[in-house]
Amino acid sequence: MSRVFSGIQPTGEPHIGNLFGAMFNYVKLGEQYGKNAIYCIVDLHAPTNPLAYDKGTLSRLTYEMALANMAVGLDPEQVIFFVQSHVREHAELSWLFTVQTPVGELERMTQYKDKAGKLESVPAGLLMYPVLMAADILLYKADTVPVGEDQVQHIELTREIARRFNHTFGDTFPEPRAVLTQDALRVPGVDGNGKMGKSKGPTSTIGVLEDFGSIWQKLRVAPTDPARVRRTDPGNPDICLIFDYHKLFSDLPTIEMVDVECRRAGIGCIDCKKALLSGIERTLMPIQERAAELNQQPERVYAALAHGAEQARAIAAPVMGEVREKMGFIKL
Repeated sequence: MSRVFSGIQPTGEPHIGNLFGAMFNYVKLGEQYGKNAIYCIVDLHAPTNPLAYDKGTLSRLTYEMALANMAVGLDPEQVIFFVQSHVREHAELSWLFTVQTPVGELERMTQYKDKAGKLESVPAGLLMYPVLMAADILLYKADTVPVGEDQVQHIELTREIARRFNHTFGDTFPEPRAVLTQDALRVPGVDGNGKMGKSKGPTSTIGVLEDFGSIWQKLRVAPTDPARVRRTDPGNPDICLIFDYHKLFSDLPTIEMVDVECRRAGIGCIDCKKALLSGIERTLMPIQERAAELNQQPERVYAALAHGAEQARAIAAPVMGEVREKMGFIKL
Protein backbone atom coordinates (compact mmCIF):
# COMPACT_ATOMS: atom_id res chain seq x y z
CA MET A 1 0.00 0.00 0.00
CA SER A 2 1.15 3.56 -0.70
CA ARG A 3 2.61 5.56 2.16
CA VAL A 4 1.71 9.23 2.64
CA PHE A 5 4.02 11.79 4.23
CA SER A 6 3.38 15.45 4.92
CA GLY A 7 5.00 18.05 7.17
CA ILE A 8 3.72 21.31 8.64
CA GLN A 9 5.89 24.09 10.04
CA PRO A 10 5.46 25.53 13.55
CA THR A 11 6.69 29.04 12.67
CA GLY A 12 3.42 30.80 13.49
CA GLU A 13 -0.07 30.29 14.85
CA PRO A 14 -2.03 27.56 13.00
CA HIS A 15 -4.28 29.46 10.59
CA ILE A 16 -7.12 28.80 8.19
CA GLY A 17 -4.67 28.40 5.31
CA ASN A 18 -3.24 25.42 7.21
CA LEU A 19 -6.78 24.25 7.99
CA PHE A 20 -8.04 24.12 4.40
CA GLY A 21 -4.66 23.50 2.79
CA ALA A 22 -3.51 20.63 5.00
CA MET A 23 -5.25 19.82 8.28
CA PHE A 24 -8.66 18.76 6.95
CA ASN A 25 -6.84 16.73 4.32
CA TYR A 26 -4.70 15.05 6.99
CA VAL A 27 -7.84 13.77 8.69
CA LYS A 28 -9.32 12.53 5.41
CA LEU A 29 -6.13 10.75 4.31
CA GLY A 30 -5.64 9.33 7.80
CA GLU A 31 -9.00 7.60 7.56
CA GLN A 32 -7.93 6.14 4.22
CA TYR A 33 -4.30 5.19 4.90
CA GLY A 34 -4.19 4.56 8.67
CA LYS A 35 -0.62 3.99 9.91
CA ASN A 36 0.61 4.52 6.35
CA ALA A 37 -0.24 8.20 6.82
CA ILE A 38 2.74 9.91 8.47
CA TYR A 39 2.43 13.53 9.58
CA CYS A 40 5.28 15.54 11.03
CA ILE A 41 5.58 18.95 12.68
CA VAL A 42 8.80 19.98 10.97
CA ASP A 43 10.49 22.05 13.67
CA LEU A 44 13.99 21.52 12.21
CA HIS A 45 12.87 23.55 9.20
CA ALA A 46 11.91 26.54 11.37
CA PRO A 47 15.45 27.96 11.91
CA THR A 48 16.22 27.94 8.18
CA ASN A 49 14.39 31.25 7.75
CA PRO A 50 15.54 33.89 10.27
CA LEU A 51 12.57 36.11 9.40
CA ALA A 52 10.12 33.47 10.67
CA TYR A 53 12.07 31.67 13.41
CA ASP A 54 11.91 32.73 17.07
CA LYS A 55 13.59 30.49 19.64
CA GLY A 56 11.36 31.90 22.38
CA THR A 57 8.14 30.71 20.75
CA LEU A 58 9.17 27.55 18.87
CA SER A 59 8.24 25.13 21.66
CA ARG A 60 4.85 26.76 22.25
CA LEU A 61 4.01 26.94 18.56
CA THR A 62 4.99 23.29 18.07
CA TYR A 63 2.62 22.31 20.87
CA GLU A 64 -0.16 24.52 19.47
CA MET A 65 0.24 23.01 16.00
CA ALA A 66 -0.13 19.54 17.52
CA LEU A 67 -3.08 20.69 19.61
CA ALA A 68 -4.85 22.26 16.63
CA ASN A 69 -4.39 19.19 14.41
CA MET A 70 -5.79 16.91 17.09
CA ALA A 71 -8.70 19.31 17.70
CA VAL A 72 -9.51 19.29 13.98
CA GLY A 73 -9.87 15.52 14.17
CA LEU A 74 -6.45 13.99 13.52
CA ASP A 75 -6.34 10.78 15.56
CA PRO A 76 -2.78 9.96 16.74
CA GLU A 77 -3.92 6.38 17.37
CA GLN A 78 -4.94 6.05 13.73
CA VAL A 79 -1.95 7.72 12.02
CA ILE A 80 1.70 8.40 12.87
CA PHE A 81 1.97 11.97 14.18
CA PHE A 82 5.18 13.34 15.68
CA VAL A 83 7.74 16.14 15.92
CA GLN A 84 10.61 16.03 13.43
CA SER A 85 13.43 16.77 15.91
CA HIS A 86 12.37 13.77 18.02
CA VAL A 87 13.53 11.44 15.23
CA ARG A 88 17.26 12.10 14.76
CA GLU A 89 17.43 10.14 11.52
CA HIS A 90 15.89 13.11 9.70
CA ALA A 91 19.03 15.18 10.28
CA GLU A 92 21.40 12.29 9.49
CA LEU A 93 19.77 11.42 6.18
CA SER A 94 19.59 15.11 5.29
CA TRP A 95 23.36 15.41 5.67
CA LEU A 96 24.02 12.34 3.54
CA PHE A 97 21.76 13.77 0.82
CA THR A 98 23.44 17.18 1.16
CA VAL A 99 26.86 15.81 0.22
CA GLN A 100 25.39 14.38 -2.99
CA THR A 101 23.22 17.32 -4.09
CA PRO A 102 24.74 19.93 -6.46
CA VAL A 103 24.55 23.51 -5.22
CA GLY A 104 23.29 24.62 -8.62
CA GLU A 105 20.14 22.51 -8.27
CA LEU A 106 19.39 24.13 -4.91
CA GLU A 107 20.04 27.67 -6.13
CA ARG A 108 17.40 27.18 -8.83
CA MET A 109 14.65 26.63 -6.26
CA THR A 110 12.08 29.43 -6.59
CA GLN A 111 11.32 29.60 -2.87
CA TYR A 112 15.02 29.91 -2.05
CA LYS A 113 15.43 32.82 -4.47
CA ASP A 114 12.34 34.57 -3.11
CA LYS A 115 13.37 34.23 0.55
CA ALA A 116 17.08 34.87 0.00
CA GLY A 117 16.23 38.12 -1.76
CA LYS A 118 14.78 39.46 1.48
CA LEU A 119 17.92 38.76 3.55
CA GLU A 120 21.23 40.57 3.83
CA SER A 121 23.00 37.42 5.00
CA VAL A 122 21.62 34.14 3.67
CA PRO A 123 22.05 31.14 6.00
CA ALA A 124 23.20 27.90 4.38
CA GLY A 125 20.21 26.18 5.97
CA LEU A 126 17.85 28.14 3.73
CA LEU A 127 19.63 26.76 0.69
CA MET A 128 19.52 23.23 2.15
CA TYR A 129 15.84 23.40 3.15
CA PRO A 130 14.62 21.21 0.24
CA VAL A 131 17.31 18.59 0.99
CA LEU A 132 15.96 18.24 4.53
CA MET A 133 12.48 18.05 3.04
CA ALA A 134 13.63 15.24 0.76
CA ALA A 135 15.06 13.41 3.78
CA ASP A 136 11.77 13.84 5.64
CA ILE A 137 9.90 12.10 2.84
CA LEU A 138 12.38 9.45 1.77
CA LEU A 139 13.25 8.39 5.33
CA TYR A 140 9.84 6.67 5.39
CA LYS A 141 10.00 5.61 1.72
CA ALA A 142 6.81 7.59 1.18
CA ASP A 143 5.55 7.63 -2.39
CA THR A 144 2.63 10.06 -1.95
CA VAL A 145 3.10 13.64 -0.77
CA PRO A 146 0.10 16.00 -0.55
CA VAL A 147 1.43 19.53 -1.12
CA GLY A 148 0.46 22.97 -2.31
CA GLU A 149 1.53 24.23 -5.72
CA ASP A 150 4.45 26.15 -4.20
CA GLN A 151 6.07 22.88 -3.06
CA VAL A 152 5.88 20.94 -6.33
CA GLN A 153 9.38 22.04 -7.34
CA HIS A 154 10.73 20.64 -4.07
CA ILE A 155 9.08 17.29 -4.74
CA GLU A 156 10.72 17.21 -8.17
CA LEU A 157 14.08 17.74 -6.45
CA THR A 158 13.22 14.94 -3.99
CA ARG A 159 12.62 12.63 -6.95
CA GLU A 160 16.00 13.62 -8.39
CA ILE A 161 17.75 13.01 -5.03
CA ALA A 162 16.12 9.55 -4.80
CA ARG A 163 17.08 8.79 -8.39
CA ARG A 164 20.70 9.84 -7.83
CA PHE A 165 21.03 7.79 -4.65
CA ASN A 166 19.50 4.71 -6.28
CA HIS A 167 21.84 5.02 -9.28
CA THR A 168 24.94 5.39 -7.06
CA PHE A 169 24.22 2.98 -4.23
CA GLY A 170 21.50 0.65 -5.47
CA ASP A 171 17.73 0.67 -5.49
CA THR A 172 16.61 2.09 -2.13
CA PHE A 173 14.04 4.88 -2.37
CA PRO A 174 10.80 5.32 -4.33
CA GLU A 175 10.40 8.46 -6.41
CA PRO A 176 7.50 10.16 -4.63
CA ARG A 177 4.73 11.96 -6.44
CA ALA A 178 3.23 15.27 -5.46
CA VAL A 179 -0.53 15.10 -5.00
CA LEU A 180 -2.49 18.31 -5.52
CA THR A 181 -6.06 17.84 -4.35
CA GLN A 182 -9.03 20.18 -4.46
CA ASP A 183 -9.02 20.00 -0.67
CA ALA A 184 -5.60 21.68 -0.58
CA LEU A 185 -6.86 25.19 -1.23
CA ARG A 186 -4.82 28.36 -1.71
CA VAL A 187 -6.26 30.69 0.92
CA PRO A 188 -5.58 34.43 0.47
CA GLY A 189 -4.20 36.52 3.33
CA VAL A 190 -6.71 38.66 5.19
CA ASP A 191 -4.62 41.75 4.39
CA GLY A 192 -5.11 41.11 0.67
CA ASN A 193 -1.40 40.61 -0.01
CA GLY A 194 -1.16 37.19 -1.63
CA LYS A 195 -1.38 33.76 -0.04
CA MET A 196 -1.99 33.48 3.68
CA GLY A 197 1.23 32.46 5.40
CA LYS A 198 2.71 32.32 8.90
CA SER A 199 5.89 34.06 7.78
CA LYS A 200 3.91 37.15 6.79
CA GLY A 201 2.85 37.78 10.37
CA PRO A 202 -0.44 37.76 12.29
CA THR A 203 -2.00 40.62 10.29
CA SER A 204 -2.12 38.30 7.27
CA THR A 205 -3.67 35.31 9.02
CA ILE A 206 -6.88 34.17 10.67
CA GLY A 207 -5.91 31.74 13.41
CA VAL A 208 -7.68 28.43 13.88
CA LEU A 209 -7.59 29.04 17.66
CA GLU A 210 -7.90 32.83 17.49
CA ASP A 211 -10.44 34.75 19.56
CA PHE A 212 -13.48 35.70 17.46
CA GLY A 213 -13.25 39.32 18.58
CA SER A 214 -9.74 39.47 17.17
CA ILE A 215 -10.88 37.80 13.96
CA TRP A 216 -13.63 40.39 13.58
CA GLN A 217 -11.15 43.25 13.95
CA LYS A 218 -9.16 41.82 11.04
CA LEU A 219 -12.25 41.24 8.89
CA ARG A 220 -13.62 44.70 9.62
CA VAL A 221 -10.64 46.41 7.97
CA ALA A 222 -9.95 43.72 5.34
CA PRO A 223 -9.91 45.06 1.76
CA THR A 224 -12.90 44.43 -0.51
CA ASP A 225 -13.77 45.44 -4.08
CA PRO A 226 -12.06 48.87 -4.44
CA ALA A 227 -14.93 50.03 -6.69
CA ARG A 228 -17.30 50.00 -3.68
CA VAL A 229 -16.46 53.45 -2.32
CA ARG A 230 -19.99 54.05 -1.05
CA ARG A 231 -22.62 51.71 0.36
CA THR A 232 -24.76 52.27 -2.75
CA ASP A 233 -21.99 51.32 -5.21
CA PRO A 234 -22.43 47.86 -6.80
CA GLY A 235 -19.55 45.47 -6.27
CA ASN A 236 -17.91 42.50 -7.92
CA PRO A 237 -17.55 39.57 -5.50
CA ASP A 238 -15.32 37.73 -7.98
CA ILE A 239 -12.42 40.05 -7.04
CA CYS A 240 -13.20 40.29 -3.32
CA LEU A 241 -11.27 38.15 -0.83
CA ILE A 242 -14.25 38.26 1.58
CA PHE A 243 -16.26 36.36 -1.02
CA ASP A 244 -13.37 33.87 -1.31
CA TYR A 245 -13.72 33.30 2.44
CA HIS A 246 -17.49 32.87 2.10
CA LYS A 247 -16.81 29.96 -0.27
CA LEU A 248 -14.83 28.30 2.54
CA PHE A 249 -17.05 29.01 5.52
CA SER A 250 -20.60 29.88 4.46
CA ASP A 251 -23.49 27.66 3.41
CA LEU A 252 -24.77 27.74 -0.17
CA PRO A 253 -27.76 30.07 0.49
CA THR A 254 -25.44 32.65 2.09
CA ILE A 255 -22.93 32.39 -0.76
CA GLU A 256 -25.69 32.87 -3.33
CA MET A 257 -27.18 35.80 -1.38
CA VAL A 258 -23.82 37.59 -1.15
CA ASP A 259 -23.13 36.97 -4.85
CA VAL A 260 -26.41 38.59 -5.88
CA GLU A 261 -26.74 41.34 -3.28
CA CYS A 262 -23.17 42.59 -3.57
CA ARG A 263 -23.53 43.04 -7.33
CA ARG A 264 -26.67 45.16 -6.93
CA ALA A 265 -25.53 46.95 -3.74
CA GLY A 266 -28.26 45.20 -1.77
CA ILE A 267 -25.86 44.70 1.15
CA GLY A 268 -22.84 46.66 2.30
CA CYS A 269 -19.36 45.30 2.94
CA ILE A 270 -19.83 45.35 6.72
CA ASP A 271 -23.04 43.28 6.42
CA CYS A 272 -21.17 40.88 4.14
CA LYS A 273 -18.35 40.55 6.67
CA LYS A 274 -20.78 39.95 9.55
CA ALA A 275 -22.38 37.12 7.58
CA LEU A 276 -18.91 35.69 7.01
CA LEU A 277 -18.07 35.88 10.71
CA SER A 278 -21.10 33.71 11.46
CA GLY A 279 -19.77 31.04 9.11
CA ILE A 280 -16.29 31.27 10.62
CA GLU A 281 -17.71 30.85 14.12
CA ARG A 282 -19.79 27.88 13.00
CA THR A 283 -16.68 26.17 11.57
CA LEU A 284 -14.07 27.08 14.16
CA MET A 285 -16.11 26.97 17.37
CA PRO A 286 -16.19 23.13 17.61
CA ILE A 287 -12.45 23.01 16.89
CA GLN A 288 -11.71 25.62 19.54
CA GLU A 289 -13.88 23.83 22.08
CA ARG A 290 -12.03 20.55 21.47
CA ALA A 291 -8.71 22.37 21.67
CA ALA A 292 -9.69 23.94 24.99
CA GLU A 293 -10.64 20.52 26.33
CA LEU A 294 -7.34 19.00 25.18
CA ASN A 295 -5.42 21.94 26.59
CA GLN A 296 -6.73 21.09 30.04
CA GLN A 297 -4.63 17.92 29.78
CA PRO A 298 -1.50 18.88 27.83
CA GLU A 299 0.13 15.60 28.84
CA ARG A 300 -2.26 13.90 26.38
CA VAL A 301 -0.80 15.94 23.54
CA TYR A 302 2.80 15.30 24.59
CA ALA A 303 2.11 11.58 25.08
CA ALA A 304 0.59 11.37 21.60
CA LEU A 305 3.68 13.02 20.09
CA ALA A 306 6.00 10.74 22.03
CA HIS A 307 4.07 7.68 20.85
CA GLY A 308 4.18 8.96 17.28
CA ALA A 309 7.95 9.54 17.46
CA GLU A 310 8.44 5.99 18.73
CA GLN A 311 6.47 4.62 15.77
CA ALA A 312 8.34 6.88 13.34
CA ARG A 313 11.73 5.77 14.69
CA ALA A 314 10.70 2.13 14.22
CA ILE A 315 10.44 2.86 10.48
CA ALA A 316 13.33 5.33 10.20
CA ALA A 317 16.03 3.32 12.01
CA PRO A 318 16.04 0.33 9.60
CA VAL A 319 16.03 2.66 6.61
CA MET A 320 19.06 4.51 7.97
CA GLY A 321 20.75 1.18 8.64
CA GLU A 322 20.21 0.28 4.99
CA VAL A 323 21.55 3.67 3.85
CA ARG A 324 24.69 3.45 6.02
CA GLU A 325 25.46 -0.05 4.78
CA LYS A 326 25.01 0.88 1.12
CA MET A 327 27.19 3.99 1.53
CA GLY A 328 29.97 1.98 3.16
CA PHE A 329 29.89 3.16 6.77
CA ILE A 330 31.34 0.75 9.32
CA LYS A 331 28.85 -1.27 11.31
CA LEU A 332 29.49 -2.00 15.00
